[in-house]
Parts: sequence; C-alpha cells; structure tokens
Amino acid sequence: MHEETKITLRIPADLHRWLTDQARANRRSLNSEILHRLESGRDAAAADAESP
Repeated sequence: MHEETKITLRIPADLHRWLTDQARANRRSLNSEILHRLESGRDAAAADAESP
C-alpha cells in the first residue's frame, strides 16, 4: 500500500488549463496527469544522474 500525502498547490490559470487539456487528451484525471508527469521527470532525472 502506498502512503499518500495531500497537498494544496497554487499554479497559474493557464498552466491549469493546459494540464486539464493534457489530462483529457490522455484520458486521465488531473491528479493522475500531474503524477504521471512528476514521476516521468523523476525517472528521467535519475537516468541522467546514472549516465556518465
């Protein structure tokens, strides 16, 4: 079971609209879209840190 933490996040309205559009296009909830993007960024950063 994953431990979860709830946060309040303030973002610019245009970024919110873009994320909402992306979530809809990817058939995800807004929350799932944000998590997907954060996890992808984390994984890319880890891969960059491991490469010489």
